[in-house]
Amino acid sequence: MDASSELGEFLKSRRAALRPQDVGIATAPARRRVAGLRREELALLAGVSITHYTRLEQGRAAGVSDSVLEAIARTLRLTEDETAHLKDLARPAAPRRPAAPRAGHASPSARRLLAAMTDVPALLLDRRGDVLAWNRLGHALLAAHLPWEAPETPGGRPNLVRMLFLDDEYRARYTDWKEEAHLAVASLRLVAGRHPDDRALAELIGQLSIRSEEFTALWARHPVRTCVSGTKSLRHPAVGTLELGFENLCLPGTAGQRVITYTAEPGSPSDAALRLLAATAVPPVREDLPAPDARRTV
Repeated sequence: MDASSELGEFLKSRRAALRPQDVGIATAPARRRVAGLRREELALLAGVSITHYTRLEQGRAAGVSDSVLEAIARTLRLTEDETAHLKDLARPAAPRRPAAPRAGHASPSARRLLAAMTDVPALLLDRRGDVLAWNRLGHALLAAHLPWEAPETPGGRPNLVRMLFLDDEYRARYTDWKEEAHLAVASLRLVAGRHPDDRALAELIGQLSIRSEEFTALWARHPVRTCVSGTKSLRHPAVGTLELGFENLCLPGTAGQRVITYTAEPGSPSDAALRLLAATAVPPVREDLPAPDARRTV
C-alpha cells in the first residue's frame, strides 16, 4: 500500500466531513464548491501555512513535526485512533520491499490456552483477521458450517473480515451487520496504516475491493477505529440470539496475534443459550492439537 497516497486520501476525507459552520465559519452556500472545509480554511484554523498543508495532502510529509500533525488533528477533530493513524501515514517505516506472504501459526501453548477455555468461545487471530486456531465453542458459535480443521490450511484459512463480506452464513450471524462491517473496515484501516509493506494484507484488501461493493464503499470512507472490547449481538441458527461481551487479548511477541473471547452475563438468556451450545457442540478428536497434516506448517 502507498502510504503517501493514503495520507492524502485520509486528510481529504476528514476535511470534507467537517462543515464550515462546525468551526464557526459563516459562508454563503451558493459560493462553495466543496462539501467541507477548503484547504486554506483548514490551514488557517490549524495555524500552518497553506503550502505546508497542501504538501501533506499531496503525500509529501517529509520533516513534518508532531506539533503540526497534532494541530491538524485537533482542527479536524480526529479521535485518538484517527490521530495515531495520521501519524502512521505521515511517518511510515523506512521503505522495504514487500515481503512474500508468510503464514502465521498458533503456538502449542496458545492452543492449550484455547482448549482450556471450555465454557468460553475463543479464537486466535493474526493482525489481518486470519483464524489461526479456535476452540470447540468458538467454532460452534461462529463457524460451525466450516470444517474444524479449516485454520490449519494456510492458503485457505478463514478470515473474519473476508467472511463478513463474502460468507453468507457468517454474515447472517450478526444482527447489526452494518455496524459490524464498519468496525471491521475501520480496524483493518488502522492495521494497514501501521503495516504498509504487508503484502498479504494488501492482497486481502484487493480481493475484497474486487468482490464486494459494500467493502469498497466502506473502504472509500476511510473509517479508522480500534476495537478491543465491547458487545456483539449474534444470531445463532441452533440457540437463537445471544448478547455477548467480547475482549481482544494481545499476545506479546507474536507480530500482532490476539485471542478474542466471548462471554455472557451470568444467569442471562444469552448465558443459557451459550451453555446449550456448549452441551450440543460436537467436540473435535483432540481440541488442543492441530490437524495431523498441519503440524509441519510454519
